[in-house]
Amino acid sequence: QVQLVESGGGLVQAGDSLRLSCTASVRTRGRTFTDYTIDWFRQAPGKERELVAALNWGYINTYYTDSVKGRFTISRENAKNTVYLQMNSLKAEDTAVYTCAASSVGARVRQTNDYDFWGQGTRVTVSS
Repeated sequence: QVQLVESGGGLVQAGDSLRLSCTASVRTRGRTFTDYTIDWFRQAPGKERELVAALNWGYINTYYTDSVKGRFTISRENAKNTVYLQMNSLKAEDTAVYTCAASSVGARVRQTNDYDFWGQGTRVTVSS
């Protein structure tokens, strides 16, 4: 069992920055934080959930959806069991609920059903 808790969302203006955090509590016997990849998803009102950023994505170190490239940065701090999403130059279209998810399948291109645990999400609202 892995519990994921997101934080850092809020209401900001276009052009502002936010840093989201996803902190994991690993309760599965014999497993540690480093056994999981943790990625960021978002779901905007009326839209399907999309993968925003991921680490160790197949043969590349990081994956970003096209709309956030150059503005968002995903990073991981194993000592704190935390994955971050630094979001700069926010736009109104970044408004969504951001959720982190954990997978134990390793460093490959992951499908939605590869994620075993999901957080509750943190809301980001960007006013234009």
